[in-house]
Amino acid sequence: MSALEEFSMDLPIIDLDVFLQQGRDSPEVKAECTKAANALITYGALVLHDSRVAEEDNTVFLDLLENYFAQPEELLKKDERPEFSYQIGVTLENTEKPKCAVDEPCLRVIERLAPSERPLDITGHHPDPKCRFFWRMVEPPPYKTQFPGLNADNVTPEAPHIKERWGPVMNKWGSSMKNAVEGLAQMTAVGLGLPADTFKDAGRYGPHLLAPTASDLSKYGKKDTILAGFHTDLNFLTIHGRSRYPGLHIWARNTGKRIPVKIPQGNYLLVQAGKQLEYITGGLIKAGYHEVVVNERTVQVIEDRKTRFPERPLIRISSTFFWHLSSDYDLAPIPALAEEARRVRAEQFQLGRDEGEEAEYPPIKVGEQVSNELKHIALMA
Repeated sequence: MSALEEFSMDLPIIDLDVFLQQGRDSPEVKAECTKAANALITYGALVLHDSRVAEEDNTVFLDLLENYFAQPEELLKKDERPEFSYQIGVTLENTEKPKCAVDEPCLRVIERLAPSERPLDITGHHPDPKCRFFWRMVEPPPYKTQFPGLNADNVTPEAPHIKERWGPVMNKWGSSMKNAVEGLAQMTAVGLGLPADTFKDAGRYGPHLLAPTASDLSKYGKKDTILAGFHTDLNFLTIHGRSRYPGLHIWARNTGKRIPVKIPQGNYLLVQAGKQLEYITGGLIKAGYHEVVVNERTVQVIEDRKTRFPERPLIRISSTFFWHLSSDYDLAPIPALAEEARRVRAEQFQLGRDEGEEAEYPPIKVGEQVSNELKHIALMA
C-alpha cells in the first residue's frame, strides 16, 4: 500500500457502481477498492457514488424529520429512552457532550493543528444544542446478545401526522444508506488486502442506527455556534445524505486541514471512518474528527430558505446512518494491518507529521467499546 497521499481540499469520489456491476477480479474493481481504502487512510472520509440511491428519498426523509422535530418538547420527550442510553428514540438538545472537551488525547490533536485549522472552542464543556433520533436498522442475531441494552426495540412517534409515515420513510431511506455503506465496507476490505466480506460479516448483526440529527436554527442560527463539537464517531462507518444546510467540517488524517464538506447533488453520500474501523485496522485508518457549526454559508442558506420556504421549520437535519460491528464481536487489530499502521506512522513522522503517542487497541467486545464511549459523551451512566 502506498504512503499517505498529499491531500487536496476535495474528498475522493468512490464509485460503488464499479464494484457492484463488474467482476470482482477486474482491474477496474481492484483499482477502485484500493482508491477507497487509501481515501479512508488519508482523509478518514470520502464521497461515495451509488446509483441506487434516490435524492427524492432523502428529500422525503428530511421533510418528515423537520416536521417531527418541530413538535413541542413535551411531545418529543415521550420518545426519550434514557434507560437504554438513548440508543433508541429521541435525544433532546443539551444532553450529549462532545467527548473532546475533556479527552486528553483529543485535546492534544487540537493542539497539534495549526491555529487557523482548529475547530471552534469546545473547552466550555457545554452539551451540544442538537437533538437526535435513533432508529435501529438491524438483523436480529441468532444468539442471545450479551448487550441487550444496545439492541432494544424501536420507538415510533405517536403524533398522527407522523406515526403512519414514520416506519416506511425511515426504513426506505435507511435501507438505501445501509446498502451503500455495506458495499463500501466490502470495497475497503478488498483495498486493504482482505476478503471482501471481512467487515460486512463482522457487522451482520450490528446495532446499526439511522440517526437524523436536528439543530433548531431559529434558536441556534448565529454564526460560529457549535451544533456538534469536535469529535469522532464510535461506530465503524458513518454515512450521510445531503443536508439542506452546510456546516460540517472534517479534518484530514486528524492532523491536517479543516475541510468544509460538500456533497454533490444526486446519487452521492459522504462516508466517514469511525472508531471501530480504527480499532480493527490498528490505527491504519483513523476515526475522522469533525464538527458541525454555523458558518457563513449556513447563514446564507438560512436566509435563502426563509425567503423561499417561509412555511417550513428552520431546522437543520443531518441525514446520518451509523454502521456498527456486531455487539458480541471480538474487536482487535488485524495483525497485518496493525503492522502497516506502524510503517505509515513512522513514515509520517519522517515527513514531519507528528501524530502523537501511539494508541493501544487491546482486545475488547464491541458492545464494551460502545458502552465505554457512551459514558464519555454522557449518554450512559
